[in-house]
Amino acid sequence: MKTLTKLTIFIISAFTGLNLYAQTANKGNITGIILNEQKKPADYVTVVLFKLPDSSLVKTAFTDQNGLFSFRIENQGSYFYKASNMGYKTLKSSVMTLTGDNQKIDFGTAQLVATTQMLKEVTVATTKPLFERKMDRVVMNVSNSSIATGSTALELLQKAPGVTVDQNDKISMLGKQGVLIQLDGKQTYMSSADVANLLRNMQSAEIESIELITNPSSKYDAAGNSGIINIKTKKNKNGGTNGSMTLAGGYGKNYRASGGFNLNHRTAHINLFGNYNYYSNKRDQFILIDRISNGAINNTYFSQSGDSERKNAGNNFKAGLDIFLNKKNTLGVMVNGYFNNGSEDFLNNTLIGNSFIKTDSSVVANNIIDNRYNNLSYNMNYKSVIDTAGQEISADLDYSRYHGNDKANYINQYLYNSGVAIRPTAYTKNETPSVIDIKAFKIDYTLPLKKKIKLEAGLKSSWVKTDNNLNAQELINNNWQNDILRSNQFIYDENVNAAYLNLNKTFKTTSVQLGLRTEQTNSKGNSVTTGKVIERNYLDFFPSIFINQSLGKNNDLNVSYSRRIDRPSYDALNPFLYYLDQYTYSQGNPFLNPQYTHNFEATYMLKKKYSVTLNYSRVNDMITEVILPDNEKKALFQTNENIATQNSYSVVLSVPVNFAKWWQTNNTANVFHLDFKAPDLAGQALNNKSTAFQIKSQHSFTIKTGLLAELMGSFESPVTYGVLRLKTRYGIDAGISQTVMDKKGSIKLSVNDIFNTQVNKISSAYPGLDYELYQKNETRIVRLSFTYRFGKNEIKPARKRSTGTEAEQNRMKN
Repeated sequence: MKTLTKLTIFIISAFTGLNLYAQTANKGNITGIILNEQKKPADYVTVVLFKLPDSSLVKTAFTDQNGLFSFRIENQGSYFYKASNMGYKTLKSSVMTLTGDNQKIDFGTAQLVATTQMLKEVTVATTKPLFERKMDRVVMNVSNSSIATGSTALELLQKAPGVTVDQNDKISMLGKQGVLIQLDGKQTYMSSADVANLLRNMQSAEIESIELITNPSSKYDAAGNSGIINIKTKKNKNGGTNGSMTLAGGYGKNYRASGGFNLNHRTAHINLFGNYNYYSNKRDQFILIDRISNGAINNTYFSQSGDSERKNAGNNFKAGLDIFLNKKNTLGVMVNGYFNNGSEDFLNNTLIGNSFIKTDSSVVANNIIDNRYNNLSYNMNYKSVIDTAGQEISADLDYSRYHGNDKANYINQYLYNSGVAIRPTAYTKNETPSVIDIKAFKIDYTLPLKKKIKLEAGLKSSWVKTDNNLNAQELINNNWQNDILRSNQFIYDENVNAAYLNLNKTFKTTSVQLGLRTEQTNSKGNSVTTGKVIERNYLDFFPSIFINQSLGKNNDLNVSYSRRIDRPSYDALNPFLYYLDQYTYSQGNPFLNPQYTHNFEATYMLKKKYSVTLNYSRVNDMITEVILPDNEKKALFQTNENIATQNSYSVVLSVPVNFAKWWQTNNTANVFHLDFKAPDLAGQALNNKSTAFQIKSQHSFTIKTGLLAELMGSFESPVTYGVLRLKTRYGIDAGISQTVMDKKGSIKLSVNDIFNTQVNKISSAYPGLDYELYQKNETRIVRLSFTYRFGKNEIKPARKRSTGTEAEQNRMKN
């Protein structure tokens, strides 16, 4: 904490000194007024200031409620501006000069001109493609896609370029696991399994876009070795009162249904917003595992097959209020949460014998699980725009509390082939209540300096406490008794204190950003029942550098480096044992260490749309999920381990092609090489290498005005990841959408996995372990949705905000 205190004092001192410098510097003042076609003040008009002789962009501003814009300028010279707003022609001013004798320019009053033809052109131009490549990220625009209709967020991620979701819902990007998931810029602080659960319960109707950030700057939390996926939910940008409602239904083998609405009311002084979404679904899964357990004399063969039926229902909501205290200061409060419940009925049959053909016994497991998850998160935000030069400060206070509980009943029968019982049926049950408390505070400051230099700085502290119980019981002589070998309580406390500095400098054709983030971590894991306590305290520094070089009008090169950390998820640290049956179980690992990543990336862009990205990363003490043998029990178990290193090399090519005005495509290809090394993983040396590729191609067809169609195909080659060998996966999706009711409504129809080809096939890459796994989820689904929008349509920019609990919630359960 002493280190953080010193750094805090340094940053506050820097703020004070730089602020005084900014206030004392001589600046010229440029002003003007913009009116609409009724000759009334036009607010929220974008005004861009340019400087001659090269027409270089200087600053951007919005007009206020009086139509007034203003700029504070340090350099003398000749200036002009362009003003633009949706539905109007772009307005260009005359040229005026700022001199030593004339420190003020007043462009006077100018009027926008509305035109029907221009509005039609804008309507077409602003229909965003499904995928967009930007300088530091790839954006997947969900809201206009028919393929996305009725899908969950987890299903949408499987369509994103370079992203894969494996059989256990682990998310990878560019072939690397360890992705940090954010919602509206907020870290979720959940475990990977619980993030998957959250995304499975989030509907596409809630989502505006998905951002894929492979190499984040120091401003972001240092977690996420393969980058950040930021899911941006819909925010109504209109003035007045407006909103939308959505109804969707789907069917594969089972039903799916969802519905929701969002409302927004905006005036000059407040912005009140909220949304609610409900979903209900049922889905099937089939799994088959053939494995061989090597014995001292004879091998034992296990052929395991299982069917599960899962039901889920949930309620997600968000409500907030922004108060515009004045032109420069905004205070906001927000609450969001979910109340989810579900059940799973899993029937598993394991045949045992001297070969897969000759079996002599079996274990039949019938598991029934009920779960309840709920979470409430509160945020208070303050933002102050200190001056028109771009100096601003924002602060967030966050609190989140999560409750979860799984109740499971297990029935295991041990039978000879004749059906005669080998031993009495075993009855066991578990109850696993958990509580997670998250508190966070963060502050961010931006200060533009002379000569196109900008300073960004910030502080953040988070406190997380998880309390997990495993109450295990077994039925003995018709009485439920505590199972002392499995019952346990695990309490985990974590405090992370962080500070960062970013310095941005823009030259004529080059921009450079240097960043440094420091994070101090204090953690304590307490296995109450066993009395084992593991404490860790460590301080880390995470440098970053980003260089953007313009190579001409149509050529850009971006180069970046960053160091990152991934702390173990809460459930991975939890030492609890969970049994599927006698021969299959999972267990946490409280001895996991954090993993560290060095990430290098270079991107070349042609004409702002074609791109090729080269990426290299090295992960030390990599945390990975492994499936290992328990030779004593002849069992197979799943856990997480630190392996020594992972090296990853990748090339990503993005090529959008327009074959015709009515046929647009976006194509991405990702070729990557993975190298895993572990000198001692459960007694075996691991040295696995593989080269693989992924291809995704999305096609959009404009059949006629308001009627659009989409087709998307994906292919993933075989790849070895740690101790797993994954085989080929591929699939095709299609959709069609039609605007109705004077373009206020839309109907969308889609079919996911048309040919029902999406399956997971996995084999062992661990020496001495022999198994084959086949998993088929319910993937071929037909969906139909209807959306209706109501209210005013004048577009105004909505306030963006990022709370302080972005990183922590990504590691807990939903």
